[in-house]
Amino acid sequence: MSEQVEVLVEGKSVKLPVLVGTENEKAIDIAKLRTETGYITYDAGFKNTGSTKSAITFLDGELGILSYRGYPIDQLAEKSNFLEVAYLLIYGELPSATALASFENAIKENSAVPAQVNHIIDGFPAGSHPMAVLSALTVALTGYHPESMEENPSEELLNSLIIKAIAQFPTLVAYAYRKSQGLAVIEPRTDLDYCSNFYHMMFGKEADAVISDALNKLLILHADHEQNCSTSTVRIVGSSHASLYASLSAGICALWGPLHGGANQAVIEMLEEIKKDGGDTAKYILKAKDKNDSFRLMGFGHRVYKNFDPRAKIIKVACDQILGKLGVNDPVLAIAKGLEEVALSDQYFVDRKLYPNVDFYSGIIYRALGIPTDYFTPMFALGRFPGWIAQWKELRADNEPIGRPRQLYVGATERNYVEIANR
Repeated sequence: MSEQVEVLVEGKSVKLPVLVGTENEKAIDIAKLRTETGYITYDAGFKNTGSTKSAITFLDGELGILSYRGYPIDQLAEKSNFLEVAYLLIYGELPSATALASFENAIKENSAVPAQVNHIIDGFPAGSHPMAVLSALTVALTGYHPESMEENPSEELLNSLIIKAIAQFPTLVAYAYRKSQGLAVIEPRTDLDYCSNFYHMMFGKEADAVISDALNKLLILHADHEQNCSTSTVRIVGSSHASLYASLSAGICALWGPLHGGANQAVIEMLEEIKKDGGDTAKYILKAKDKNDSFRLMGFGHRVYKNFDPRAKIIKVACDQILGKLGVNDPVLAIAKGLEEVALSDQYFVDRKLYPNVDFYSGIIYRALGIPTDYFTPMFALGRFPGWIAQWKELRADNEPIGRPRQLYVGATERNYVEIANR
């Protein structure tokens, strides 16, 4: 007999089953709690609530483990490329050489976006945040691909929609960037790999091996991260049987928030603040240590990883290579390196495990590549697209019910309406 947990509610005993995941994670199944007792559970922010079963990503924040479909993130970042990882996340297995080549070619062939997209971008006021533009462009793909609204798409149609989403989003990001800079858009090239093509569409120049490798690693490291805010948003929107593109647009909106995808942007803004104040890193290290000071050292530590961020170890190497390759002479990046040295050696930070995280290094890399700060979050979204798609696809394949959380009502009790003349 499977393990159970006994709960006593107003003298009544209720037995709830215990579910065990493949990595020995345990969960109490409370599905019948309300019907048998009238009680619900309360968990603000769903910090201790499992909303789904998923076979995509495993994360252990205590041990610093992150794997996609069972493959350790360090192996994928070292040996794979972004499109192979995308295939793995979406379809569950690493592709054969033939399958990967077919996948890559299909993405190249579908990377062009409808010409009318330019009119949508032009319709936004100057200075519009790119995440607003990109969320609108992504949901607009539903209009250009009305077949995406089919409630039960065939496997062939679903694969076509997936290909278009992965192929066209980097083009949308590049278009939005070029137009924001008053530059002519650059059409995608089918002779370049995914990351090199994106870099060319952004900047109009070839990406060398170091730059392409760094972009590949960044996108891989951001490709999925279990049931975070934006991923859960994609799933709950998808649970209503909204189209893939509508669900992805919702994910972009959730990622936009500064508590989620804006973290690497916050790192650069902090470094700019330190620069404006004279660039004295020692002063800000002391401020960070002072519990009475409101200053926060952005990009250090992680709310999920209690030991270290496994992604940061990987991307630090790419960061050092990029800075060495480009020879960037930027005082802001010099401040970043100074903070990094202190955080890796100062006992205060070591004891509290406040190591530089992936947002710290990704912000530095994007800055070194010349990507504007407000485009850091779109870069995060670009990496996260395969994960969102995989989660949406899994949700639909498992025929999960529409998401409908409960609430604990704390408003006014019943009262009678009073005519406005008597108020």
